[in-house]
Amino acid sequence: MRGHASAWILTGLALTLAGAGAGWCADEATPPERWKDVAEFSFVATAGNSETSTLGFKNTLARAWEKSSFELKAGAIRGESTRTTRTVVAGPAISETSTTDLTAENYFFSGRYDRKITPKFFWYTGAGWDRNRFAGVDNRYTGVLGVGNVWLDEDRVKFRTDYALSYTKQENLVEVAGVDDSFLGARLTSKFLHKLGDVTTYGNDLVVDENLDETSDYRADMTNWVTVSMSARLALKVSLQLLYDNEPSFESIADPGNLLPPIGPTASAQLDDLDTIFTASLVANF
Repeated sequence: MRGHASAWILTGLALTLAGAGAGWCADEATPPERWKDVAEFSFVATAGNSETSTLGFKNTLARAWEKSSFELKAGAIRGESTRTTRTVVAGPAISETSTTDLTAENYFFSGRYDRKITPKFFWYTGAGWDRNRFAGVDNRYTGVLGVGNVWLDEDRVKFRTDYALSYTKQENLVEVAGVDDSFLGARLTSKFLHKLGDVTTYGNDLVVDENLDETSDYRADMTNWVTVSMSARLALKVSLQLLYDNEPSFESIADPGNLLPPIGPTASAQLDDLDTIFTASLVANF
């Protein structure tokens, strides 16, 4: 998904506030051994001269034990846009034809398990799947295994970093000859959280993936977010996400004049390498 339009297309996919509490592997004396669930909802709709609808949902299910934690995430987004075309027909009269197009289709599912080695050092493993057709990705499967450090774990400030080996298998909508769809990689992640007051929290999440088979192929995902709690159960959240892919996927484009290879009615062009995404959502804690 490209450009500022993806701000609404991906609304609801940013990390929720519970993620900071579920996967920290924090040095707590008696962590709560119970399940926690956080859901994030967003809906945008217009009617009249412009008819659009975008529905987003994300859920995080997590549990923490004394020395380990588990986190399961799932989400989906779907957007549609309806265009009405008016023409004059015999009569004279005006004929209206409406066409509905899919403008967003994004799904993901991931799981992660953390285990403490020391109060400040842990190992973790995880796996995930995602689909983002408007970014050219039909299916992407990932698995990670690594270690991490908890640098700060205070009431108001938390900071951790992870380092892992990853394996990725990516199926693109437009396949390019000579590009390997499976590769071993290195992943660096960090998570920072700071409570600015009784109800306001700021966070920064960073993920960098490097393809070890082709070092020019790397991706970065950074999200800055702020939540404001309205109650113990509800919060409002805004976030700004930057998605960078140094070697983005390709899309098919019309080439009726056979000006670009391959010879035929269609050709391919590389998508943009940077997406900027702004989201606003309602967070419910259970």
